[in-house]
Amino acid sequence: MPDHSPYARRLREIADALDAEPQPTDDVLTPHPDTLDVIRNRHTKRGQFNHAVPEVLQLQRRIRRYNADTGLPHGDIVALALDTWLRVKGYPPGPASTGLETP
Repeated sequence: MPDHSPYARRLREIADALDAEPQPTDDVLTPHPDTLDVIRNRHTKRGQFNHAVPEVLQLQRRIRRYNADTGLPHGDIVALALDTWLRVKGYPPGPASTGLETP
């Protein structure tokens, strides 16, 4: 009879990883808890993020307005928005580069 213990161990690891994942909410725009932890940590190393975007979308004006309404820093607004969108599309951060868990 073949030894299935490596498969059973791997299935337990997968089940544990799935249990550790936050439960999805009805709102896909809810930021991931790990991302919120990173944003809240003022000691997180930060890098510049510059990209040309269509002016007609008025992203800079909208970000400034959201910042004025909420007090959330511009970089945090961009980080939360992009991280949430990329996670929804199936591109979570890798654990080696950010220290964040992936599914």
